[in-house]
Amino acid sequence: MDLAFTPEEQAFREEVRGWVKANLPAEIAHKVHNALRLSRDDLQGWAKILGKKGWLGYGWPQQFGGPGWTAVQKHLFEEECALAGAPRIVPFGPVMVAPVIMAFGNKEQQERFLPGIASGEVWWSQGYSEPGSGSDLASVKTRAERNGDHYIVNGQKTWTTLGQYGEWIFCLVRTSTDGKPQTGISFLLIDMKSPGVSVRPIKLLDGECEVNEVFFDNVVVPAENLIGEENKGWTYAKHLLSHERTNIADVNRAKRELERLKRIAKAEGVWDDSRFRDQIALLEVDVVALEMLVLRVLSAEKSGKNSLDIAGLLKIKGSEIQQRYAELMMLAAGPFATPFVEEAMEAGWQGDFPGGTVANAPLASTYFNMRKTTIYGGSNEVQRNIVAQTVLG
Repeated sequence: MDLAFTPEEQAFREEVRGWVKANLPAEIAHKVHNALRLSRDDLQGWAKILGKKGWLGYGWPQQFGGPGWTAVQKHLFEEECALAGAPRIVPFGPVMVAPVIMAFGNKEQQERFLPGIASGEVWWSQGYSEPGSGSDLASVKTRAERNGDHYIVNGQKTWTTLGQYGEWIFCLVRTSTDGKPQTGISFLLIDMKSPGVSVRPIKLLDGECEVNEVFFDNVVVPAENLIGEENKGWTYAKHLLSHERTNIADVNRAKRELERLKRIAKAEGVWDDSRFRDQIALLEVDVVALEMLVLRVLSAEKSGKNSLDIAGLLKIKGSEIQQRYAELMMLAAGPFATPFVEEAMEAGWQGDFPGGTVANAPLASTYFNMRKTTIYGGSNEVQRNIVAQTVLG
């Protein structure tokens, strides 16, 4: 198994690095490197820059307007963007729903929806989780009843990330109660400007409204917005979840944040503490191991072998690493990690106090926010069961 990059792949890396350096706005990179708040304009602005280059859908095949990159090229692109301080691509459109539309949508749906996703013009949201249906998505209750050439949708979705910005939302809806729960689910695309759709932000500890509740009250949805066949949505959902779980792992962001952890440790004077440095070393070993696992999959794909189905395993380890580096950053900053005054942050205060550094102000909120990573996208307990069943049968 050859995990080394070829000269052609190294040249590709240099091309991506040069382009990102020339096109990534410095103020956005500064925010990312210091974990400061990113606005909608920041996120969508970068998406549109990538879209203009044809790289927002960097994982897309050429037949759908993508660059047609290999798995290794996609990995290198992600790595260079992360290390440069580019925001994570909001995945719901280009990374999650687009592959479903490509694989299971009809030609008219592909022509209608994919261009707006590829350009970054249309903001998509995800409508999976419900108040009583998280990791157990088969129990969704949001109902879509067929009435001629349209559906009437009633129900509620929750934990909808950045749903306050959403223009379209892809939803798992129940269209049948016959048979197993999985067999009565359909995959529906809904215009969030439709009458009867309402969004209620959920305010988090840090003052952000990162997640939302979305309500559907007799929402009329054209039947032409159904992806694939009615009651086959569970199949399409599993296709999408493999992309989501791999995206959650995000080894490239972990590499960038590891370097940030080292900067904070040095600035706060704990780098010389051998016991603390041991903890950083253990984390770095885990990051390298996760990267080797990713490269192992890429090597298998490059050689034409069947790659391992390890989305769940990547999600488990990647999410645990994210929690660990957030915890170590807060420990490194000590009491200076605790303050978080929303009004002061909005006014431009970023840790300008004796002993504080720019990087420290949001550390407590980052720590609390990262507690979710082992739950969303399918809890790690459920993922361990899936991995065990795959390995042991």
